[in-house]
Amino acid sequence: MAVTAPRAAEPIPSGRGSSRFSLWNRTLDHYPDTGPRVFYLAIVVLATIILYYELYVAGAVGPQIIAQYHMSFRYFVYISVVSNAVGAFSSVIAGLADRWGRANLVVWGLLLTGLLVAFAVPHAGSAFVFAALVALVGFVEGMILVATPALVRDFSPQLGRASAMGFWTLGPVVGSLVLSEVASHTLPHLHAWQDQYMICGFAGLGVFLVALFGLRELSPNLRDQLMVSARDRARIDAPAKGIDVEDTLRHPWRQMLHFDIVGSAFAVSVFLLIYYAAVGFFVVYFTTTFGFTEAQANGIGNWFWGFDALALVLVGLASDRLRVRKPFMIVGGLGAAVMTIVFLSRTHDPHTGYYTFAWIITVLAVFLAIAYAPWMASFTETVERRNPALTATGLAVWGWILRIVVAVSFLILPIVVSAATPLVTYGPEAQAIAAKYPQQIQTLSTVDPATLQALAKNPLDTAALAKATTELHAALGTTPSQAITRLLALKKVPAADIAFLQAHGAQLTAAQKKNPGQWQTWWWVCVAGELVFLPLVLVMAGRWSPAKAKRDAEEHERQVEEEMARLREAGVA
Repeated sequence: MAVTAPRAAEPIPSGRGSSRFSLWNRTLDHYPDTGPRVFYLAIVVLATIILYYELYVAGAVGPQIIAQYHMSFRYFVYISVVSNAVGAFSSVIAGLADRWGRANLVVWGLLLTGLLVAFAVPHAGSAFVFAALVALVGFVEGMILVATPALVRDFSPQLGRASAMGFWTLGPVVGSLVLSEVASHTLPHLHAWQDQYMICGFAGLGVFLVALFGLRELSPNLRDQLMVSARDRARIDAPAKGIDVEDTLRHPWRQMLHFDIVGSAFAVSVFLLIYYAAVGFFVVYFTTTFGFTEAQANGIGNWFWGFDALALVLVGLASDRLRVRKPFMIVGGLGAAVMTIVFLSRTHDPHTGYYTFAWIITVLAVFLAIAYAPWMASFTETVERRNPALTATGLAVWGWILRIVVAVSFLILPIVVSAATPLVTYGPEAQAIAAKYPQQIQTLSTVDPATLQALAKNPLDTAALAKATTELHAALGTTPSQAITRLLALKKVPAADIAFLQAHGAQLTAAQKKNPGQWQTWWWVCVAGELVFLPLVLVMAGRWSPAKAKRDAEEHERQVEEEMARLREAGVA
């Protein structure tokens, strides 16, 4: 394994982990000891969690937002399309973190998103303003999506990379878990959707303060080197002064746009279609298809995110222990595909219970984690195989592709699941009317609308009255007097409510019939993405055999010892 040597013997400053710190300059001159390193990684993970919490909050209260702004379900989904699209291009901008550094993108990004989510979004005066603010949050998220895993890579040797990435991937998962947990417990008491935004916005500002005073990053000379194990620390510090940073950063995109990087980034993007559907649409899916409340739907999400988070950490530790990534990715990919098929098989069973879904998505979440934590480690190692100095650029390629895939999928989803639009747009109001006037709604849904219109014009129309009585008897077994009582009770329903039901009732009935099948089609698209993921694992860095991976590590240790001996002879180390 090649090791960069110094140009000349230069004195190394004393004080391991020393830094030049200000609120803008956060550079560490030396690779930190384990304690500080873990502290910096913890801040990165915490920042990632809170950012995804802020980004995903709309999914927990989507029906309320739609009702507040009188927007269609398709309009609501297309807000996510725009947010992901601008996030894709901000990910490309964040590739410049190889030159500018990573920490400030995270710190000041947290301040901006915290202010937006706590104060701006809850007070958006229109659907357009709401959409614009959400897109701005997505823009910042796209940059931090690149900067945070780049920091994790910088502070974690390859032999501990999967564990570190397992903790980093807790960001979106625990962010989703916190969202579901907070929403499921506070929605019954804090009914306004704005409260959910303010809760996570103020939490984000708290994390900003932690990062403002606590987050550091490696100097370019340190982070541009390959670190396989913790024993590389002395070797990295010694030649760091001799690296030509500008030389390593020439033509960054040309160095990164290769099939192993682009192909693997695309693979994980389509693999995670089920994950992004869960984030954005599980609440809509469970409420419109199975009749769960928003709190219940978020409660089901708690199982998904909780077990996913636990599995990410355990799988990361196991992958580092065995020193392999690919076997985990294959097992996780196959298992996720099988469990998604089990999940979609329940779409036509409206009586599927809460706990049935809980165990199905729990197992699905575990398989997603088995694949994803090792993938993140393997991807950074694949980038390092090309050039370790361009980690942020490689992650920018991944971030751009991921956000584009998500944007395109969200663009297509409302077309595939077209029934969700009337169910989300008109369903809540129809349900409220039905809850207030249950018997009258039963009568309205039983009697032919033309007959009801005839009676509305002339209550003494004997032909229409006889027809309505016959229809009620045939459907509900009512006597003539009971039928007349039911028809007279319709006067209690406001004319506006009756007009609403007459305008949208048939559309809602048709949509309710189509909805399960359309969602099943989308879940099959997710299965296809999980299957595409499998062959593209082959192009990534890493061994299949733990025994061969162990021999590689031992060979690297031998090379490090030889290099350190040469450096000591030269008076550098």
